[in-house]
Amino acid sequence: MDQNNSPLKNVPAPVTTLLFDMDNTLFDLIGAQIAACQAVVRQLGYTEGEELFAYFLSTAHSFESHENIRQYMEERKIPLDDIFRNVCGLYEKEKLHSITPYPGVLETLSSLRKKGYVMGIVTDAHSRDATIRLEKTGLLPFFSGMVAFDMTMVKKPAHEPFILALEMLGAGIHETILIGDSPRRDIEPCRKIGIRTVYARYGDRFSDHRSPVPADFIIDSIAELPLILGRL
Repeated sequence: MDQNNSPLKNVPAPVTTLLFDMDNTLFDLIGAQIAACQAVVRQLGYTEGEELFAYFLSTAHSFESHENIRQYMEERKIPLDDIFRNVCGLYEKEKLHSITPYPGVLETLSSLRKKGYVMGIVTDAHSRDATIRLEKTGLLPFFSGMVAFDMTMVKKPAHEPFILALEMLGAGIHETILIGDSPRRDIEPCRKIGIRTVYARYGDRFSDHRSPVPADFIIDSIAELPLILGRL
């Protein structure tokens, strides 16, 4: 038979490997950050935690930098002294305390592991922070590998973190699916690489639900993921 005309030529490879974004895909980091900001502003004698959280959304500093707290305090003429260090510690404590898996995450990951899928994490967090969060949520044992920012020194949407994850897990591009909440940082780079994608719309707080996302699949709950994989 002519290989070019073989009916098997365009059959997608079976999926063996799942790459997950971590923050806002497995748990609500933004919600945890807002709760932490509320704890900080109460400690400083203010009431509006979302005003502090707005600094984390600005481009002046990185999304998790304590410099956002410093700027908030400086602009309100709050003396830094030892207070700054104390509220930064409070922020981290409250953020971690508030992180819990989305409904269905534990059950879904357990089911996928029993079915033999190899699972890995690709995150912009530092490896220490990522490990602590995964341990706190009870999710760490499900994953065979993790690529964090300090392992590549570039953040998504750069391709390097995803490529390193494939190498780490010994997975091919066409047998892998990426699950993530960010169209720009998760979906677009993976589509360019050739990795199939699942857009976790439930975790994207900044989505207007009207703009199209060029993912292969869209889910509004992680519990939908096994159904998608079962059809592939």
